[in-house]
Amino acid sequence: MRPSEHAESAAVGRARLRIAVITGLIITLLVTVVGVVADTVMTRAQSDQVWRELRYGASRGDLSSPPVCTWLYAHGATPLANAPAGFPVRADLDRVVATGDTVERTVRRADTVYLVRTQIRADGPVVQAVFDMRFQLADRRHLWYALGVAEAVGLIAAALTGLVLGRLSVAPLAEALARQRRFVTDASHELRTPVTLVYTRAQVLARQAKAAQLPATHRDGLTRLVGSVGRLGEVLDDLLLSASLTAGPARPAERVPVDLTALARSVVDEEAERIRDSGLTVTVGGARRTLFVGGIESALRRAVGELLSNAIRHTPAGGRIEVTLTRSGSTVELTVSDTGPGFEAAEAERLFERFHRAGDGGRYGLGLALLREVVTGHGGTVAAAGRPGRGARFTIRLPECAPPPARVPASAVAAGHG
Repeated sequence: MRPSEHAESAAVGRARLRIAVITGLIITLLVTVVGVVADTVMTRAQSDQVWRELRYGASRGDLSSPPVCTWLYAHGATPLANAPAGFPVRADLDRVVATGDTVERTVRRADTVYLVRTQIRADGPVVQAVFDMRFQLADRRHLWYALGVAEAVGLIAAALTGLVLGRLSVAPLAEALARQRRFVTDASHELRTPVTLVYTRAQVLARQAKAAQLPATHRDGLTRLVGSVGRLGEVLDDLLLSASLTAGPARPAERVPVDLTALARSVVDEEAERIRDSGLTVTVGGARRTLFVGGIESALRRAVGELLSNAIRHTPAGGRIEVTLTRSGSTVELTVSDTGPGFEAAEAERLFERFHRAGDGGRYGLGLALLREVVTGHGGTVAAAGRPGRGARFTIRLPECAPPPARVPASAVAAGHG
């Protein structure tokens, strides 16, 4: 399976899992709400019914043959043989005798609940009625057990629903994204060659126009054409890089130790002519030793080049750009700061959005968005900081890695064998 196909399959799997989890949570919430409502309704109905029976038994029940689950206690009456221990409640009897008021209470004993009502009957004696709630409590437990079974069935249904919805909705979306990426890649590949030819031809025509001393308007037009075609080529490169990054991160075998210090100096050297034409001063400083990070050199070169190009583009003539490399723990930091117009603090995160247009009208295109994809794909982070009129600072942080093993000269190997 190709990396892009593996990434798409993993994305579809994660989407299906999310759908199953969300569906399961919804079903769980619904079952819980239904359970709470049912338990509340059942508890209230049982309580009302039991209190009605208890009050009737206390007022009119036969002391020798009380209703089911009810025991009646009165002075001179013999309790039934199966009466629960701990009754009657003497304190309630004494209180009713003293005050004449009816007393109701709930008593928990021996893993069950008893409702107790003590009152004076119309015919004179003080009677205490006790009702055992064990059967009603068992009904409630059976209700929650049934709801638990319904919850388990619901979760299984949620998992099946997630798989079905994943196949019906997520898979076509993944296929559409894959087709879109393939179209971008194919179109970029097909356009890259003719654009390169046009760019080369435009450069030749511009040099010939300069040598032939054509009118200034013609020369300026050819110069602008060269610049426009060059920017078009950069956009195509960005699209190809974006498609390759979306297809999946580089395999470990493709990563090698990259000297970030040497790479940064090389990028600055490549931009020397542009820096000179822009009237800028660029310095590279920081660490005095080499700093290695694991990755793909071409991609990292593109990332550092984008930061430097961005700084050159937004720094006015006479400005200064500093490229600084430092080591912090096990992380290598590369910072590019400039003396340009800067940006609002609220813009910092949005700068990495594709084709973001800053408040000053500056357009950042695909570059910084792809920069973040490259850095993230290498296990790092990138952050921007700046203030209006105070310049901007972009910092890349990448995990440090060990330098490549030193190569032993062939002569030394031969001497060792000799």
